[in-house]
Amino acid sequence: MTHGIDTINLFPSHVAFIMDGNRRWAKKNNLPVIDGHKKGAEIIKKIVRKSIKLNIKYLTFYGFSAENWNRSKHEVFQLQSLLKLYLDSETDNFMKNQINFSFIGDIGKFDYLIREKLYNLQKATSSFKKLFFTLALGYGSRGEILGAINKILKKKIKNNITERDISENLMTSHLPEPDLIIRTSGEKRLSNFLLWQIAYSELYFTKTQWPDFDVNRYMIALKNFINRKRRYGGD
Repeated sequence: MTHGIDTINLFPSHVAFIMDGNRRWAKKNNLPVIDGHKKGAEIIKKIVRKSIKLNIKYLTFYGFSAENWNRSKHEVFQLQSLLKLYLDSETDNFMKNQINFSFIGDIGKFDYLIREKLYNLQKATSSFKKLFFTLALGYGSRGEILGAINKILKKKIKNNITERDISENLMTSHLPEPDLIIRTSGEKRLSNFLLWQIAYSELYFTKTQWPDFDVNRYMIALKNFINRKRRYGGD
């Protein structure tokens, strides 16, 4: 019993995901690309349920990068339709389980109905504290950092900008920095995701494509994290 409690206490507080491989998974299984994204959305639900059981408080998902707008118009339309469907289908779950929903990124190009649903869900769940769920949409970390610096410069409060100034003006200022970043599908890069915030995060890369990243594989990644020694630059 004690061992179980100790293990739970060692789990990361904040896990962020670069969900890669939906399209490749669909191609491998001779399915339309959108089916890969649909299966990927189901994985998010499973990760959320397991994280609540493990008392992991913060989850951030890289749902749509700023660069994803360069994909075909058809796929972008399908992704937006899936996002709309996800928000509709998960609203009751967020309310019932007291999940605090927020989003980061530039959502200006998204369909008006999606923007409205994002703001409404964020407002409706703003007082919840059981789990903090963040979706990165139209997000790019370099743009976020530039935006933070420009916000500071506009305030013209001081001459010397500090690290704290930048952190407090990022889109993630309401979140702790991630303890663990998980990227699926075999790529070993960060793809312009939370570059400032993950200075001391542990990185976990797996060849498993996101639609196959089930709860068992999630547990393997978490146990890998537990077995690492985080020194933060010390001995």
